[in-house]
Amino acid sequence: MRGGTELPAPGLPAREVPAPELPASTAAVVAHAAGDLRIEDIPVPAPAAGEAVVEVAFGGICGSDLHYWLHGAAGESVLKAPLVLGHEIVGTVLLSAADGTGPAAGTAVAVHPATPGPGTARYPEDRPNLSPGCTYLGSAARFPHTDGAFSRYAVLPARMLRPLPAGLPLRTAALVEPASVAWHAVARAGDVTGKTALVIGCGPIGSLAVAVLKRAGARRIVAVDMHAKPLEIAKAVGADEVLTGDDADAIAAVEADIVIESSGSHYGLASAIKGAVRGGKVVMVGLLPSGPQPVLISLAITRELELLGSFRFNDEIDEVIRALADGSLAVDPVVTHTFPLDQGLEAFEVARNSAGSGKVLLDFRPGR
Repeated sequence: MRGGTELPAPGLPAREVPAPELPASTAAVVAHAAGDLRIEDIPVPAPAAGEAVVEVAFGGICGSDLHYWLHGAAGESVLKAPLVLGHEIVGTVLLSAADGTGPAAGTAVAVHPATPGPGTARYPEDRPNLSPGCTYLGSAARFPHTDGAFSRYAVLPARMLRPLPAGLPLRTAALVEPASVAWHAVARAGDVTGKTALVIGCGPIGSLAVAVLKRAGARRIVAVDMHAKPLEIAKAVGADEVLTGDDADAIAAVEADIVIESSGSHYGLASAIKGAVRGGKVVMVGLLPSGPQPVLISLAITRELELLGSFRFNDEIDEVIRALADGSLAVDPVVTHTFPLDQGLEAFEVARNSAGSGKVLLDFRPGR
């Protein structure tokens, strides 16, 4: 319900607590075109019956956000109109859904940004992340675009909201969405207990994959990147060894049972194939550019490697929240910078420098 009932002292009547008044507008991060990123006021829409209003605390800058800013497109998703960015969101419910669904006002929440949808292509019913009509917050894949939630106030479907356990800091919980992507990628490889794992590319997703592999019981984890800072982060979250991406002989010598390719480049994929043991698995979570890509496919064939795609996630988000809350998934070193919203443009500049940053957060709380 929109208002609430405050419990009275014994013998006194109950008192209705009025619902908070929504502002007419809110500051947001909006991509207008390639190279044109603005922090500007946008209207706050009236929520529908199944929507809640979230007071956003933190938002993590994702690679797709950077692509919309730098190139006006993320892969084949091209900007045709201004787009509110942001899908890695945590905050507090300011106004619960009028139809009674979802968390109550005052609940700290993370956001599952996907909306599965129908389409003409077939897909497994138990894998809604593959539904052809799926939309995602902050995506230009369809038109009209699906606005994201890089705003002080966000109106979101109540079904997207996941309550956070008491004691889980919102700054840590800001990694729930990318950690779910990493969790899904590791799960695609099957049981990793006692196995050797190789992670190619240690940006936020790669480093989070290291943390997930550590929690899942991998015996040995080797992390690869071209830069020192990402390798430092990977080491902090559980990598046993680190290698530079140009050390081809050392990478090939790993002979990993499981490789997580998160660089999103064909060079990284080549390293992943070379670093896999015969009969091993290569999980491709880094999104390569659209169009044909060179691949060492003959080597993958003669070694009988399993090449597995990994795209977003499904209900793994609930497992990630539990693992963050009980401390078994250690991810805090992945966050390297936090900027207040009014320094959002500077935050994007820092985030684009993968050699010097991990996950960069925007702090939407006023006065922070």
